[in-house]
Amino acid sequence: MQTLINHILNDSEIELKNILNYWTTQSIDELNGGFVGQRDYYNNVVENASKGIILNSRILWTFSAVSNHYKVNNYATYCNRSYNYLKDFFKDERYGGVFWELDATGKPINKRKQVYAQAFMIYALSEYYQFSKKEEVLNWAIEIYNLIEKHANDAVFNGYIEAFNEDWSSIEDMRLSDKDANEAKTMNTHLHVLEAYTNLYKVYKNDALKRNLTNLIQLFFDKFLNVDTHFQLFFDEQWNAKGTIISYGHDIETAWLLIEAAKVVEDKKLIAKTESLAITIAKTFIKEGIDIDGGVFYEFQPETNSLDSDKHWWPQSEAMVGLLYAYKISNDEKYLKKTVEILSFIQNNIKDIKHGEWFWKVNKNGEPDRNQYKMGMWKAPYHNSRGFIMLQKLLTS
Repeated sequence: MQTLINHILNDSEIELKNILNYWTTQSIDELNGGFVGQRDYYNNVVENASKGIILNSRILWTFSAVSNHYKVNNYATYCNRSYNYLKDFFKDERYGGVFWELDATGKPINKRKQVYAQAFMIYALSEYYQFSKKEEVLNWAIEIYNLIEKHANDAVFNGYIEAFNEDWSSIEDMRLSDKDANEAKTMNTHLHVLEAYTNLYKVYKNDALKRNLTNLIQLFFDKFLNVDTHFQLFFDEQWNAKGTIISYGHDIETAWLLIEAAKVVEDKKLIAKTESLAITIAKTFIKEGIDIDGGVFYEFQPETNSLDSDKHWWPQSEAMVGLLYAYKISNDEKYLKKTVEILSFIQNNIKDIKHGEWFWKVNKNGEPDRNQYKMGMWKAPYHNSRGFIMLQKLLTS
């Protein structure tokens, strides 16, 4: 087992360094400030591409997290550049929170308040605060937290409403992206509110925040978890389930993020409960979600018995962390072996040796989708860098 552990530690160091090298050399927007909006499959800058809050908040989180993990100042320039751009261009000074999208020059073109995006700002700001120790950073994170609780927290049915207009009034189309269902409550948004509140509580020991985070953990057991050990993705306001699609990446990501949240609130019963669930989910995940080549499938639709066998970049990272967590809990070597298999799949199929970074996805035959961008609204260094940081943390703690 030690040989496998050493293999993971060594490769995670190398791969994380490669990812950071790509983003430090390829993402800076020298013309308009901040970071470029998009690079295509061939790594060409897409002129006049808009700039999304998800990409930019994840960049801030990544460089801050790496700085905190390695306890270095090497990436301070990128942390500060990212924070200043977010503050100067994405921050809504009138209604609070952050805009969804800017044009290439930094002008807002979509001012909607997606709760998913607000959560990522909290996640990024709380990480940057750990690095910078600037009180204004923590204050901004707390301000956004209070806005979510004021406008999105459903006092009647529990949980969080998906999206709002610029002024936090109700919005008809709540969808996070074109592929999502237009429903009031989604597992994905709740997951990233949980993730954000977990990170915020590390630096802001507030009793109300602790209660809200504990409530979120419980919601995953009471509402999102179904009898087949998968997490239901879409609900209406009153928690009526909509659709049955299974997202393998979200299943395994949720398993380990719930443990992290339970540890932060220091609830021994919740820690035991989330660890037990993680093992259950990991068993199902290995049985259903991994191909014979070691890659993680994207989705499965039970209603039509239809498998999306494409392998997207982000579920591969989340699977490594979730399965390694299962190994740490159970000491069962099969989870360690599966982690190594997925790591090898990434290196042989997802990693773009020619152009840098990772492909968006490959198909069943391992062929990359050349129509998908390398960097953009939804493709940032967050999943893969976090994956390797977590592997190192789990194996050295």
